[in-house]
Amino acid sequence: MTQPSNRRAYIDWVRGLSVLFMIEIHCFDAWTSLAQKKTKAYFYADFIGGLAAPMFLFLAGVSVILAASARMRRGNDRASASSSVQRRGWEIFGLAFAFRFYTWVLSAGATVRGIFKADILNIMGPSIAAAAWIWGRLKSRPARFAAFGLLTCACTYVTPWVRTLTWPDLVPFGWYIKPVQKMSVFTFFPWMGFAFAGAFVGEVLDGARTPADEWRLNRGFLLAGPLLIAGGYYADTLPSIYPQGLSNFWTTSPTYFFVKLGIILVLTGLTYVYVQRPLSAEPRNPASSPMLEFGRSSLFVYWIHVEIAYGFFTHPIHGRLAVWQSLLAVALFSYLLYRAALLKERLVTRWEAGKAVTQTA
Repeated sequence: MTQPSNRRAYIDWVRGLSVLFMIEIHCFDAWTSLAQKKTKAYFYADFIGGLAAPMFLFLAGVSVILAASARMRRGNDRASASSSVQRRGWEIFGLAFAFRFYTWVLSAGATVRGIFKADILNIMGPSIAAAAWIWGRLKSRPARFAAFGLLTCACTYVTPWVRTLTWPDLVPFGWYIKPVQKMSVFTFFPWMGFAFAGAFVGEVLDGARTPADEWRLNRGFLLAGPLLIAGGYYADTLPSIYPQGLSNFWTTSPTYFFVKLGIILVLTGLTYVYVQRPLSAEPRNPASSPMLEFGRSSLFVYWIHVEIAYGFFTHPIHGRLAVWQSLLAVALFSYLLYRAALLKERLVTRWEAGKAVTQTA
């Protein structure tokens, strides 16, 4: 078994899977008829698509640790490595507002206030910056494990209490703390917890020095995932630690948070087995595939697909499709987005090649 490459293909593959889930949930929401949204088939589709956001945040947390550690191995000190990843987080936060401005320009009836709505990038950016800051301040690996583990639990366990606060309804950007109508798609609580959980797992993966280590860790994920899922569902049958009516399983419950976290770990472990082939005579680390392309172009796909799914481009099918028709439409749309991602990569490659030639001349 050879030394693993610096970029783990299966992590990009899992991110590509989350991209497909993201496309699916947005398209199903925009294109499926109201009557069909009451069917079990739509419920299952919505459940699967609902994994996209926690997976993105989880993988962002994983990437924080792997990226910062890689910078240190290339000779940077901890402070500069941490600052570099923090800047990336704030860049994503800035892109969140640029994306909202772009949708405001293209969407008839959109309000200027909507530019400041809290969506996935608005939560992801500060989460990356926070995780990178913590990584930079804590030199002890056990201390980082403790910090990320405690923050993961804190973000989900305080959520039911945070939802009872009244002041976020009255102050600017209070919609980042708790949901405010028309201004909160996501909030810091509990969603930031997935990024901290990812940072915890990133610390685990950063300790892998050989493919054998990586395979051992992913076997651990395949064991820990079902335990979290079963534990979450079992905990939901026990008396709640919150006052009656304060917590809801599908929205604010820590039990459901850990169920989703368990599902993510299972998907990560299964993807590792499929992509890296640890049981074969020659374990691999593929450089290209459609899923890898989606994973590496996730921000680009996010940027272009939302307006197409909800905007005037697909207006004739908004709210008019059966579930099976939405599924076919999603498959076609995903293929077109994949071709767009490939085109983007070709253009970027040509631009970088031309820039290199210009600098050499």
